Amino acid sequence: MSDPELILQLRNNHPAACRHLVEKYGDMVFNTALGLLQHHSDAEDMAQEVFAYAFQSLGQFRGEAKISTWLYRIAVSKCLDALKARKRQKRFGFLQSIFSGEGAGLAVDRPHFQHPGVLLERQEQAQILFLAIEKLPEQQKTAFVLHKLEDLPYAEIAEIMQVSLSSVESLMFRARQNLKTHLGSWYQSQFAP
Repeated sequence: MSDPELILQLRNNHPAACRHLVEKYGDMVFNTALGLLQHHSDAEDMAQEVFAYAFQSLGQFRGEAKISTWLYRIAVSKCLDALKARKRQKRFGFLQSIFSGEGAGLAVDRPHFQHPGVLLERQEQAQILFLAIEKLPEQQKTAFVLHKLEDLPYAEIAEIMQVSLSSVESLMFRARQNLKTHLGSWYQSQFAP
């Protein structure tokens, strides 16, 4: 089914079209959310939220981009909003612990998931990589996840992020440099004599 046909059927509330959209793009949305949020249950919740939002906002879809690009854009936007909310909660919890004198109750929110694209024998290395990815600024993290985990070309990432192609190239360059810094110090600590 082509994108225009699918959108027409979705706008006419055909249940089969809804099912087709979720079946066709569900893994893509989930994997994007997992790469950005780095928590399996959060990614599942986010995938549901993305599709709920997509169904509610079909009238806003103008058909200028592919459905997949539109869904990526929604997923990235909602994930970044969730990450901002998570950071606000951490700051609030930190401030609350300072004023209440209970600093020991702070917990570091580390990724705790198994990404479906990583082989079992490489899970430990993947966790270290995902910890480093988590430290990237949001724009770099988004570009890196979309390119390296979702295997999207720079042009499509530019369309999803609504930035220029040269901006995506720059974000990827800086992300790789930052990851080299983060991972280089880990490798040195692991293999230093």
